[in-house]
Amino acid sequence: MEPGDAVAAVLPNGHDYLALYLAVMENGFYLVPVNSHLVAHEVEYLLADSGAKVVVGHLENTALVQAAARAVGLSPDHVFMVGSDGTTADFADLGSGRSDAPPATRRSGEIMYYTGGTTGKPKGIRRPLPGVDPDDTAVAFGDLLGLLGIVPRSDDVHLCGSPLYHTAVLAFTAAALHGGQRVVLLESWSAPRMLEAIAAHGVTNTHMVPTQFHRLLALPDAVRASAEVGTLRYVIHGAAPCPKEVKARMLEWWGPIIYEYYGSTEGGGTVIGPREWLQHPGTVGRPWPGADIRILDDDGASCPASQPGTVYIKLGQSDFEYHGDRTKTAESRREGYFTVGDIGYFDGDGYLFLCDRKADLVISGGVNIYPAEIEAVILRHPAVGDVAVFGIPHVDLGESVHAVIEPAAGVEANDELVAELRAFCGHHLALFKTPRSWELTERLPRDPSGKLFKRTLREKYWHDQPRAI
Repeated sequence: MEPGDAVAAVLPNGHDYLALYLAVMENGFYLVPVNSHLVAHEVEYLLADSGAKVVVGHLENTALVQAAARAVGLSPDHVFMVGSDGTTADFADLGSGRSDAPPATRRSGEIMYYTGGTTGKPKGIRRPLPGVDPDDTAVAFGDLLGLLGIVPRSDDVHLCGSPLYHTAVLAFTAAALHGGQRVVLLESWSAPRMLEAIAAHGVTNTHMVPTQFHRLLALPDAVRASAEVGTLRYVIHGAAPCPKEVKARMLEWWGPIIYEYYGSTEGGGTVIGPREWLQHPGTVGRPWPGADIRILDDDGASCPASQPGTVYIKLGQSDFEYHGDRTKTAESRREGYFTVGDIGYFDGDGYLFLCDRKADLVISGGVNIYPAEIEAVILRHPAVGDVAVFGIPHVDLGESVHAVIEPAAGVEANDELVAELRAFCGHHLALFKTPRSWELTERLPRDPSGKLFKRTLREKYWHDQPRAI
């Protein structure tokens, strides 16, 4: 292999994942994290698109990885498994009998994440190799917490509860690792499992998403009251807008230790600490050092304070391209700034507030409606376990607001529940924002980190029909 070649990881959480990450970063390769819950043709696409020269899988997905590797013509001796069954080379053998000294020639590698693909196939976010010593990259990862105003300690204990194939999850786990912290990995996350891990290991910090907050708050009062969370020093969250009420309740429970950032796989962003957030509830903060953010209308003009527009970001000299897609790369740019399609606004004090993703915006009767606002209201109802709101075709209005509800545990899914939720929305939302149609489901489609697959829900309504935007 040569510097710049890609190594794909189709792995669940485990220490082998981190060992592979460190090896890639020492040798000038690209690590391509692959969701270990994908099916064969999806893995095949990522291997082919990234041009991966090596793939590392796990015993539990041997058949899937082997099939995808064969389909793209990867040689069997370039396919490794953690816990091999004998049909494929064992990942553990790679280091067997080798010196643990650093490579003679050390080049810092990079990570090429793939976007979730709100439209079309996922795209790789490819940045130039940094061309620096790997130790310098490790220091940069350690500086990540400094952007949030957090001073880490080497005796801190980091809990990784979400899949490492997600951008922020690996980034903050790597930051903890490079900072000398002990790292506790959960194979899968649940609210009780997280509380048990905090108590058992004296966890001091973790990275979370709003869905996990919501599920923690859904635990019985007695469970939350008895939870041992006093060792926590800082909790970082991002990845999706967090309803104000949810975050306020978490701050009341865990205290002023919850820090927020705004960013995407492509880059970020803004940051805000807990006490500052309490003074400006709902904001995702101000730009962090080196970041510049503009809010532009559809014509590219700057929006005044409080007027929503598309969020554009510039991160100093940092840049990226959508691997193999110059058109998408160009379409995301305006004058050196990029966008991932988020809609937001600055208030008069320069704090950024997010409304929604442009792809999720509902235009009903010519009026812009933001599903995230509606979801935040519906989640306040105790009978709701989860919710997804989006637009569906409407003959007269173009689109109408539709809500899919996952009832809370023990709540019966029936017409009475829908009537109750409709009335609840009527008290807290304008009539044009209240969903016109409702659907009840046993479970909403989310990935293990809590990301909602809203596109999957929309497809049956928009099949063969153009969207309003």
